[in-house]
Amino acid sequence: MKASIPTRHATSICDAATLGRLIRQTRKQQGLTLETLAGLCGLSIRFLSELENGRESCSLVRVLWVLDALGIELTAAPPEAPKT
Repeated sequence: MKASIPTRHATSICDAATLGRLIRQTRKQQGLTLETLAGLCGLSIRFLSELENGRESCSLVRVLWVLDALGIELTAAPPEAPKT
């Protein structure tokens, strides 16, 4: 019997709340507490809680540390050029 491999799917991030939900979901799927994740990325539990709750003024570099600690890849796609 083959082991199932989880399928990765992209999530469109349109606001801080969506990013926060993705981070919380990923953290919980990995069985991490806020305290453990805080230790992994060198940030406070308060910061992580605010991030997961969609606070819009979080520092980008700190957000990137959290994404890295959770193994979340951040990509950006520029808009398609208009057809001429």
